[in-house]
Amino acid sequence: MKNYEFSIIASGLDPQADDFEAKFYDGGCDDALVSFQKGHTIIDFAREAPSVDQAISSAIENVTSVGAVVDRVEPDPLVSLSEISARAGVTRAAVSLYAKGDRGTGFPAPVAKVTDDRPLWLWSSVARWFFLRGQLSEEDLIKALVVKEANDAIASGDKSIGERLKRCVVARLVA
Repeated sequence: MKNYEFSIIASGLDPQADDFEAKFYDGGCDDALVSFQKGHTIIDFAREAPSVDQAISSAIENVTSVGAVVDRVEPDPLVSLSEISARAGVTRAAVSLYAKGDRGTGFPAPVAKVTDDRPLWLWSSVARWFFLRGQLSEEDLIKALVVKEANDAIASGDKSIGERLKRCVVARLVA
């Protein structure tokens, strides 16, 4: 089994309650650090599991079992040029050249803040681009796809997240 690191952003529980952290620990989040930052409950996991989809889906189940509402999974699916650089292990200058089309073709277009000086890209699309060029591991691509799928499932209210994440991984492996 491998160790997977990710965070769940949650709400719905009183961070001032005496048993706030204990609820998560007793609910199966004994492999996580629970904090309250900027108005959000943050549960930082270092979860051992056979696969990233199982790690994330079991963590979501644990968090919801204590009465919390899962708002999203991080690392954040929206990334800046600097974040792309850090995640892909390339220089920011290289990412800037990719984004402008000056070094290679087909780099994904930004999806948010498009008219801003600092647009944002969807990490799963960028990760696929780097993977297809041999610059990112399949494991990193799968994690990006699973996090995106988890957030899509959460946003749509899909309660069968575990099955949905498993299908996401299977689809990637047979593609």
